[in-house]
Amino acid sequence: MSDGSQHVPVLLSEAIDALNIQPDGMYVDGTFGRGGHSRAILQRLGKKGRLIALDRDLTAVGAAEAINDPRFTIVHSSFAGLAAVLGRLGVAKVNGVLLDLGVSSPQIDESVRGFSFRFDGPLDMRMDQSGGQTAADFLATVSEKQLGEVIKKYGEERFAKQVARAIVAVRTGGQPIATTRQLAQIVANAIPKAEPGQDPATRTFQALRIFLNQELEELSLVLPQCVEVLAPAGRLAVISFHSLEDRIVKRFIRSQQDRDVLPDKFPVRAADLPPSRMIAIGKPVRASAAEIKANARARSAVLRVAERTEAA
Repeated sequence: MSDGSQHVPVLLSEAIDALNIQPDGMYVDGTFGRGGHSRAILQRLGKKGRLIALDRDLTAVGAAEAINDPRFTIVHSSFAGLAAVLGRLGVAKVNGVLLDLGVSSPQIDESVRGFSFRFDGPLDMRMDQSGGQTAADFLATVSEKQLGEVIKKYGEERFAKQVARAIVAVRTGGQPIATTRQLAQIVANAIPKAEPGQDPATRTFQALRIFLNQELEELSLVLPQCVEVLAPAGRLAVISFHSLEDRIVKRFIRSQQDRDVLPDKFPVRAADLPPSRMIAIGKPVRASAAEIKANARARSAVLRVAERTEAA
């Protein structure tokens, strides 16, 4: 496991630059992880600046408690509770929100968390281990039909039906599916043709993790909250790692700004629409070749940035 000083987040400098940090501003790191982004933000804040970090992973919260800085507050919460957390802290508006989506490298590297097929460990996959259903519990009871739908929808796995059938067959045979290595082998045996350079279990593990942690639903919940809590000219920066996440972010930002680009003969005039609430800042940012070489996970990363427009 990497500590905060060793683990360097993907697109770190790009994301911090995108926030356009004001020394006396108020900022939110919605996914503390091991604190790489939070520490970088604190370095740019002045004495009156403030940073509030959230994470639903208790291990991450524990790591955050090592930061002894009066400008910093850590809260055990999913970022879907952003508005509620700010309300409890008496914060009305912030100058920037950063979301680094998906599972973190330290989480993947801890075999006991069950996120990775690279290490043998219990099939947990919960980001918040204080509650909720583990992957092993889910696989012990889910129907073949629902499992196939989950793997197809959240993993975009073309052999979802075959994988679901194989998993249920093992379970029906009286063998509980309890470890990551066991599941990875079942998936590998069920897929007739794996993608070059990718482990056959990749998409199934992704699907289960996203489904169990409700990652896409929570992303859809937090984005409108970001608009409401951002002060005018406040920035939203979101780093995503697969197309399902990025599609949600892209469409949301577009929905907040596209008021003057309408199809021909559209029944509503642009002037009759409410003013844009956010505008996209620049083009989507991807990792450099050097960063990808140093960290293969950066290959799929996309940073999107938007700015709050109307006065609150």
